[in-house]
Amino acid sequence: MSVNGKKVLHMDRNPYYGGESSSITPLEELYKRFQLLEGPPESMGRGRDWNVDLIPKFLMANGQLVKMLLYTEVTRYLDFKVVEGSFVYKGGKIYKVPSTETEALASNLMGMFEKRRFRKFLVFVANFDENDPKTFEGVDPQTTSMRDVYRKFDLGQDVIDFTGHALALYRTDDYLDQPCLETINRIKLYSESLARYGKSPYLYPLYGLGELPQGFARLSAIYGGTYMLNKPVDDIIMENGKVVGVKSEGEVARCKQLICDPSYIPDRVRKAGQVIRIICILSHPIKNTNDANSCQIIIPQNQVNRKSDIYVCMISYAHNVAAQGKYIAIASTTVETTDPEKEVEPALELLEPIDQKFVAISDLYEPIDDGCESQVFCSCSYDATTHFETTCNDIKDIYKRMAGMAFDFENMKRKQNDVFGEAEQ
Repeated sequence: MSVNGKKVLHMDRNPYYGGESSSITPLEELYKRFQLLEGPPESMGRGRDWNVDLIPKFLMANGQLVKMLLYTEVTRYLDFKVVEGSFVYKGGKIYKVPSTETEALASNLMGMFEKRRFRKFLVFVANFDENDPKTFEGVDPQTTSMRDVYRKFDLGQDVIDFTGHALALYRTDDYLDQPCLETINRIKLYSESLARYGKSPYLYPLYGLGELPQGFARLSAIYGGTYMLNKPVDDIIMENGKVVGVKSEGEVARCKQLICDPSYIPDRVRKAGQVIRIICILSHPIKNTNDANSCQIIIPQNQVNRKSDIYVCMISYAHNVAAQGKYIAIASTTVETTDPEKEVEPALELLEPIDQKFVAISDLYEPIDDGCESQVFCSCSYDATTHFETTCNDIKDIYKRMAGMAFDFENMKRKQNDVFGEAEQ
């Protein structure tokens, strides 16, 4: 909005950037936040060596958030590392997700004939172009269901599980009966992201995800945006059903449009479910991951008799988020029962022994209306996925409702002669 010439005032009631997706530092602060009064033991090293994300997410190398960062040049404030591997859970064990033809042929996930069929399927997906019917091989992107595409290549249930959940990154199996185009595009995104760096399709910023909102705050400031941390919001002022200002500490900041997260407008959102996230501190890499210092593990719902997948994101001292020799693994899933902790047990078993765990159960909220009438635009809560694609769709959707036109990545490119605020760097 700042880059587009709007006057932006950003108020945050917290003393830190990033709202509910901040990175907590020092470690003592995390213990306090989860009411563990004894504080971290000395074996955890220096508290200020820790930056612990409350909401675990990786960035898809070829995904929308990386595009936003590159186009707005926020990348100049951040350093990224490639996540070392993506794994999938099958029958109580974890396997590396095969995502290239060579890996597919070497993988223990499938038998020999299945590998050939899977390879054919990957080649089909790579060549598929929705604008060129010659690439369709009898599949109609708008009407053929994904279930039928799997049937066409004669793929078995285990392969369907990891393709849908570890490559296309669906959380449930609802996608099977929907038109296949979206799934094909998701698998393409995964493969193209993987092709950029080789080890996995994911990137992660040094010093934690809390660096992202700070990078965007600096960009906004260059274009005249104002940022206020530690600024309480007492009231949102409406006239004739439209937002006209925000009251804080006796003053009113007037505005024509307002963007906020659900915690600021509890009466304009509805609860859409819950997510459980368990932050685990380890003194060792996860078993059977080749001692990777970062990885993702997906436990497809079919493998553990659930409706939604369980995710594990693991990062470590290599990303400047933990003390030397320490690892942070975060297990998360959509809550389905009255005993959420029991639901993530299959993930926690993979992480043993665990030095310390912090359990957070969060309500998921979504706005009741599109905000066009009130001009109050609310984001959705962060879901259980381990990447930012769903969050980016939400941001683009808010942009479209506010600006009346679709978000265009090209428009976000920094102007060549734009040097305002860059001199001091």
